[in-house]
Amino acid sequence: MSLTVAEAIDWIHSRLPFGSRPGLERVSALLEKINHPELKVPTIHIAGTNGKGSTVTYLRCMLEELGLSIGTFTSPYIETFNERIAINGVGISDEAIIELVSRYQPIVAEMDQEEAIAGITEFETLTGMAFDYFLQEKVDVAIIEVGLGGLLDSTNVVHPLLTGITTIGLDHMEILGETLAEIAAQKAGIIKAGIPVVTGNIESIPLAVIEAEAAEKKASIYRFDQEYQVDYLHPDEEWGEAFNFSNEAGKIPKLRVSMIGQHQSENAGMAIELFYQYCRLTKQNFQSKFVTKGLWQAQWPGRMERLSENPLIILDGAHNEHAVKRLVDNLQREFGSYQIKILFSAVATKEIHGMLALLKQLPNVEIYLTTFNYPRSLELKDYTNEVDEQLTIVSLWQFGLAEILENFEDNQLLLVTGSLYFISQVRELLLELGGADEKA
Repeated sequence: MSLTVAEAIDWIHSRLPFGSRPGLERVSALLEKINHPELKVPTIHIAGTNGKGSTVTYLRCMLEELGLSIGTFTSPYIETFNERIAINGVGISDEAIIELVSRYQPIVAEMDQEEAIAGITEFETLTGMAFDYFLQEKVDVAIIEVGLGGLLDSTNVVHPLLTGITTIGLDHMEILGETLAEIAAQKAGIIKAGIPVVTGNIESIPLAVIEAEAAEKKASIYRFDQEYQVDYLHPDEEWGEAFNFSNEAGKIPKLRVSMIGQHQSENAGMAIELFYQYCRLTKQNFQSKFVTKGLWQAQWPGRMERLSENPLIILDGAHNEHAVKRLVDNLQREFGSYQIKILFSAVATKEIHGMLALLKQLPNVEIYLTTFNYPRSLELKDYTNEVDEQLTIVSLWQFGLAEILENFEDNQLLLVTGSLYFISQVRELLLELGGADEKA
């Protein structure tokens, strides 16, 4: 009896209880059993605390301008499960998911009988499926986003053409380390011998760790504000941000991205440098028109996404303190005259007190703290001491959202932020209510 796609996805999710267990033993065993597709697919490997998703999207869109077939493996998903494994922005088909799961179920069942490799996780299973699918579909290159850390992440089985590290911030400290240097060492674990690495806007101490690893591996390094430069200009008059880019190939002036926030110009700049290095390695023709068009085409739901103009609704998956700091900076610079209503929730493992403290720094802010349907979502009882004139607790996010929208005024902005899993649930309801505008 054949599976339905819901049953197939449920089986993938059933591996979630095995949790996050860093190490390559299980995924390597799986890849051995499916004839190592990861060795047959050209890849670009991207790590970093924040900015991975938008950097991957910018890079994909520029590579598509070369007429290439581009696979992407990302997480989590915002709209549909299928988008985690995609080609040229189109998620894997339901039929392909069913075929892969049907093939993998007996393999995983066999692995579960061997103590050393039993209990393969959801993410490790998906990693194998992504490489398998990209090989079947003969993509020209696959951009692979690290799930957690880098050194021991299951995606670190790749032998990439290029690697990239976007940012370093304090996140997943219980696994990656308590300092920026320790976390940087985990991220730098994706650097391979002789393989070029591009870095984003990273502070000096963690950058020094990455530079040392690159030197030891004899990997050329291309750094933000050194080998390439991003000159932020201003919010774009129509939508998004404007900036100049320059590197050894010259200067590309007045570029635009449709995503909001100064950090998006930095993510785009890193993607341009990766694109340039890819073109150099593969002897492709690097042209500014590919950069200009590719960047403007890039969309990444849930990352400073302006879902609606009237009412003004912005969604941003700022899921750790590093991301919230950037979010607060962007809001103060671009929406300083607005009264800001924030609907916020996160998973319990995050530094939620610190994130709330940063959000409270905003003038004219009112925060609705809530929870959502997810196994590790925060417990509201743990945050009653946060309640003050700026923060209210609402037991159901749907009630908080309704209250904000019912009393919305012209000079207000609704920001939905925190966990990307939370963002995806709110986004789905807002779209059902017809609350999104199309970008011009």
